Amino acid sequence: MSGRQRDHHRTGEVFDVSVLSPKPRLTSWKVMLPVWAMLLGLVWAGLHFGLDQRIVAGGVVLIGLLSSAFAWLIGVVGLVPLIGPIIVKVLAIPILWLLNALGHLVSFVAIRRGYSRDVLTYRGLTIALLVGIIIGYILGHLV
Repeated sequence: MSGRQRDHHRTGEVFDVSVLSPKPRLTSWKVMLPVWAMLLGLVWAGLHFGLDQRIVAGGVVLIGLLSSAFAWLIGVVGLVPLIGPIIVKVLAIPILWLLNALGHLVSFVAIRRGYSRDVLTYRGLTIALLVGIIIGYILGHLV
């Protein structure tokens, strides 16, 4: 008999209570739900009090990255039956991120040069292309 088993045998306990309620880890829902509540509260307060949107967005991204809140949210989305894992796979496709980043870069340069009307058309086409790729990917995996 091990030392733990002997201690439980002497005290009359059947099992180790600390196994049932371990200390919450950083990726536990008991930690992440308050983190997400704090992030949503930060966004609400920023919009309500008229703070600079770049400061609010930077704070949310910084807290989200340091606490792994975004990875936890993707994990929760992945738990949804059938469609969840497909959504996670779509979000992980690097070409989508590359096309979107390239679109933002081209938009920035074009707006600086005065082509704002063309940028709206271009961004609309880019978003339509990305949505079409995503829908095709999802339908291809479901069929």
